[in-house]
Amino acid sequence: MKPVDATPTLRDWLAVGGGILGAFMAILDIQITNASLAEIGGAIGATPAEGSWISTGYLMAEIIVIPLTGWLARTFGLRRFLSVSSALFIGFSILCALSNSLGEMILWRAGQGITGGVLIPTAITIVRMRLPPGKQPVGVALFGMVATFAPAIGPTVGGWLTENWSWHYIFYLNVVPGIAAIAIQLYALDREKPQLEEFFKADWLGIVAMAIGLSSLIFVLEEGQREEWFDSSLIVAASIASFIGIAVFLIAELTTDRPFINLRLFANPSVGGSGILMAVFGATAFGSVYLIPSYLAQVQGYNAQQIGEVVMWSGIPQLFLLPLMPFLMRRVDLRLLVAMGLILFAVSCFINVDMSADTAMDQLILPQLLRAAGQPLATIPLTQLSVVGLTRRDTADSAAITSVMRNLGASIGIATLSTAVQVREQVHFSVIAEAMSQNSLRLQERLQALAAMFAGRGADLETARQQGIGMLAQQVRQSASVMAYADSFWILGACIVASLLTLLILRKPPAGAAMAADAH
Repeated sequence: MKPVDATPTLRDWLAVGGGILGAFMAILDIQITNASLAEIGGAIGATPAEGSWISTGYLMAEIIVIPLTGWLARTFGLRRFLSVSSALFIGFSILCALSNSLGEMILWRAGQGITGGVLIPTAITIVRMRLPPGKQPVGVALFGMVATFAPAIGPTVGGWLTENWSWHYIFYLNVVPGIAAIAIQLYALDREKPQLEEFFKADWLGIVAMAIGLSSLIFVLEEGQREEWFDSSLIVAASIASFIGIAVFLIAELTTDRPFINLRLFANPSVGGSGILMAVFGATAFGSVYLIPSYLAQVQGYNAQQIGEVVMWSGIPQLFLLPLMPFLMRRVDLRLLVAMGLILFAVSCFINVDMSADTAMDQLILPQLLRAAGQPLATIPLTQLSVVGLTRRDTADSAAITSVMRNLGASIGIATLSTAVQVREQVHFSVIAEAMSQNSLRLQERLQALAAMFAGRGADLETARQQGIGMLAQQVRQSASVMAYADSFWILGACIVASLLTLLILRKPPAGAAMAADAH
């Protein structure tokens, strides 16, 4: 770690840039396929349900490797481990583009997840290693902006490439920045002697249990809605595997003398509180990225590019906040910045509670802009709070913990919201239908008007009547869907407001030494 009064060299900044560029690619790939799953599935002969594994396979693999990243970097050396992982990430990306079947695509996406998961927590570790405390807020701001900007523009980039070129370019997109990241990493990172004895002395029981537990949990969260939750024996079996795996993992890591990840860091109020808030923010940020495209596709009939143009408003404005974040973090209590960010995000959700069938791009711009401001204000200071005063080893573990919490929060949020939309749509449809049946006179008048409209277009009386009933049912279903999405945004806003209480357990960093710590 750099001395407190050291001046970072160009090579130091390149090392930070190489790590952050790798993290940007990995985080971007979490969301970039979501707007194009139909096109990808059609090309490789997969049904919509099967195509969901294109995302699920990535997430399951990624969450396994994130907790292992600090240990693997110590074992093989950070420079070697990171550059090899970056190269493999490029290779798996190319193989995804060349896939001709669902099996191939899932396999190579899992490879992307394993190697991409390495790139995310190592970026913040490099910031701690190569920058002195006075400059670390700049590095943290760069990382935090990537963590919020990449998922925000993922659907936009993916949709645009699919509509104007082909879905293959979603994966080819990683080649040029990937090669640049590798070149920077090899030049700017120092060679380290491998500690291969760490590999053979590792807590393999904890590693295997973690892999089974977390991957099973992600499977349950990602596929539960499509499999009708616990009506499926597969979901029940995965839930049991998840519970047992995570329980064994926690016991093993808290009792062994050589844990591969220091879970005791959760007892640190800053690490534990930041992890909880990162999970909440993962649920709300990724949840909103899920809700907006789903609403626009289902209710407004937008295509991938149109959806991307709307989602873009929650990403591009963040670039203008980047130069301000280090300035703000040096002069404003980090906890206050987190509170401001969460409140802005909550307000954006509550604005969407008033959405109607006419809500489209123009009506969604303001809440998207508020989200664009709230995300960096919350997540960048949280990233810094989570590593305050930690050693290099604990920094790597803390970065892994917060990354896992964010990913778990995202999966929990999306699973909860997809279920909420379905359930609330059914509830609203029943309420509207019951109200219409109780006022049958107005219902008959409406049906007669619709039948007359279709009859005027040349349909016979019976056909016109059936078309009128179909149109009315469609209108009721659309109204129920809009209200269900509005309810989901209310849930997001309420969760964020409740999470503000977690700020009470976060400690204020010491002035002028927010990130200084022993390097060992």
